[in-house]
Amino acid sequence: MFVTPAYGQEAAPADAGADTHAGTEVPGNAAHEGGGFPPFDSATFASQLVWLAITFGLFYVFLKRVIVPRLGTILDTRAGRIQQDLDQAAKLKGEADAAVAAYEQELAEAKARANAIGQQSRDEAKAEAETARKAVEAELDKKLAAAEGRIAGIKAGAMKDVGAIAESTASAIVEQLVGKADKAAVAAAVKSAG
Repeated sequence: MFVTPAYGQEAAPADAGADTHAGTEVPGNAAHEGGGFPPFDSATFASQLVWLAITFGLFYVFLKRVIVPRLGTILDTRAGRIQQDLDQAAKLKGEADAAVAAYEQELAEAKARANAIGQQSRDEAKAEAETARKAVEAELDKKLAAAEGRIAGIKAGAMKDVGAIAESTASAIVEQLVGKADKAAVAAAVKSAG
């Protein structure tokens, strides 16, 4: 250890009663009485400043040549990794945007196909309904024509019966009023009235 001469003088035994231990002298109470704490002693300021400058200089050189380059490489490595991560993130974002655009395109196409299929189904259903309606209407027209024919036959039969009933009724009325009636005259009168 480096010791300044002033500190060495203070450390010398001041009295004969100083303790000795293994051949070295340990200062007693007298050594502490006059000097005080060595870093605060004005006689040692110059040597302390020299050692401070040497220590600071060595520490500065150590920082400049060892620590700062290592920190620089660490920071450069991190910056490179961060840039790679940002590039990768930008690439993945571009791929994700492309996938979203493709998905939206496919969704729009699927909606268009669904609308086209729906429209086609509606048109087919309308055509089938129209065909079925026309078939039903044709069947109903046939049934209506047959019913009208039967009604006309029934009406014609009823009208014949009405004429016969009217003739017999008129003959009965004329016979009761007059006595005896001419059937040909009564039939001609009913036909001219009806």
